[in-house]
Amino acid sequence: MKKLLKTMIGIAVFGAAIGGIVMYFTAGMADTAEAFFQAVKRQDMSAARNYLSTEFKANTNEATLKAYLSNNSLLHFKKASWSNREISGGHGELSGEVTSDSGGVVPLKLSFLKENDAWRIYYIENTKPGLQTDSVQTQETRPVVPDTADQILLVKRSMHDFALSVNAKSMEHFYGTLSQVWQQQVTVTKLDEAFGQVYEAGMDLTNLDQMEPVIEPVSALGEHGELLLKGYFPTTPDPFHFEHQYVVDDKGWKLFGFNFRVGT
Repeated sequence: MKKLLKTMIGIAVFGAAIGGIVMYFTAGMADTAEAFFQAVKRQDMSAARNYLSTEFKANTNEATLKAYLSNNSLLHFKKASWSNREISGGHGELSGEVTSDSGGVVPLKLSFLKENDAWRIYYIENTKPGLQTDSVQTQETRPVVPDTADQILLVKRSMHDFALSVNAKSMEHFYGTLSQVWQQQVTVTKLDEAFGQVYEAGMDLTNLDQMEPVIEPVSALGEHGELLLKGYFPTTPDPFHFEHQYVVDDKGWKLFGFNFRVGT
């Protein structure tokens, strides 16, 4: 009995040690998140953008960032609590909840990249739609049409990921951003074949990072909960048209269809 008790105590101590190690190695991410939300609380979007990854900043100006934070009840930050922490090399993730000054609770997931030995936020995901107060969810868990600011973020992020793969002449990165259901239907090789002409044309689509897309109004989701975003980037001499389809995958919108054309 004493031996068993010692073993159980040993396991408990080992578990506590592992937890302490995780806390230690993710402390930098928690510090970045805290500094980001303190800047947001001051309404200093310029300072807040300093805690974003290079790709995130390329896709998001101050106005877009503020609109997203406002629409997700994150402007009036009080405190954050991270119930789950993960780290793998130069990537990491914090999941938990952010409490506002009014007492509202927003479930949140932050993904991080390590850039120049500093953790930077790669994307922000509100893991459940709506603001929760007193542990009561205010919206149903079924997908809803994202607001305009979120739609812009989705389109710009998808185009940026695609542009990076075009420049690399490999769809490996882009493939990693697709929904699981689409990944099951295609391969990196098939995507390379489909977009081979784009490689040959030598198009640098990262120029679209500096433009805001014009998106057709979306009144409702499709029959199966899919989100169709259609519109164009105001490129010259001809506009760059896009048609993206998204589905909810792992609590976030992921690509299920991707088309574009240049011209009227």
